[in-house]
Amino acid sequence: MPLKNIRVKEAAAYVGLSKSSLDKLRCFGGGPRFYKLGRSVVYNTADLDAWVVERARTSTWCANDNRVTRATAA
Repeated sequence: MPLKNIRVKEAAAYVGLSKSSLDKLRCFGGGPRFYKLGRSVVYNTADLDAWVVERARTSTWCANDNRVTRATAA
């Protein structure tokens, strides 16, 4: 199956975010890999899939860090 490049609005829908959120992630970091082609920004669907997989979590208590294995008492 060939890889598909999609524009920002479609990429945001693909990963379940608003366009604004994806724009902010691109500007400030933490978003999926993207390509700048002239004035256009495109995302590859394989990169979007990989970015989503990297965010898989097993619980919500550990501040989005799966490296933490146990909550520490304060």
